[in-house]
Amino acid sequence: MLQLREKEIFETLKKMNKFNFVIIGGYAVNAYTLPRFSVDCDIVVKDTKELKEIEDVLISLSYTKEENNKDKTSYYGDFLRLEKDLGDDIKISIDILIQEVLDRQTNVTFAADWVFNNSEIRTLRGKTITEELKLRIINLDALFVLKFVSCRLTDIRDIFMLAPNIKKKEWVKEEISKKYDFNTLFLKVKNKITAKQFKDSLQGVYGIVDERVFEKHKKAILDLEKIKKSK
Repeated sequence: MLQLREKEIFETLKKMNKFNFVIIGGYAVNAYTLPRFSVDCDIVVKDTKELKEIEDVLISLSYTKEENNKDKTSYYGDFLRLEKDLGDDIKISIDILIQEVLDRQTNVTFAADWVFNNSEIRTLRGKTITEELKLRIINLDALFVLKFVSCRLTDIRDIFMLAPNIKKKEWVKEEISKKYDFNTLFLKVKNKITAKQFKDSLQGVYGIVDERVFEKHKKAILDLEKIKKSK
């Protein structure tokens, strides 16, 4: 089932490749660390014209527009979900965020321009398939910021895996602090990653993580508290 879903998402992204959008969320994480599976593919668009064109393509691929779906995503605001039924109760969805990313945990917003300005063309690789696609994906530092602010368990697992590869730690801390109290979020993250059950939770998603690797990633997260914001 996982392979079927992922294959369908990749086939859909191929058909959408001519449009101007940025991948965020779980599929963006796959571009930077050990791939994990995600049922939903989150993308950001700048305007409603682009949205309509993407929507038309998805509908031609047998996706249907879902209504009243804010409880199904970590993001909301001006948002559209299109879902495809693959049969046998197997579904996938493309979540389109329009003009901004609004995190429903904190009510923090990130403008689409910020997402686009902090993105690049990268290779997206599958977890259960050998497919590769070149697409515009949010860069690692900005992805880390988005997920640190959201701070759900799934986001904390993702930032844990991303942390050692952050390029601009001062920028990351500054961007988080612009949007929300860094210390409040950091305490939540710290409590999660130092809990005894966290490693099992992490491995349940990413597979076996060597103890030395685990400690390296934990240190990368905890060291953020010491980083001074850039002037």
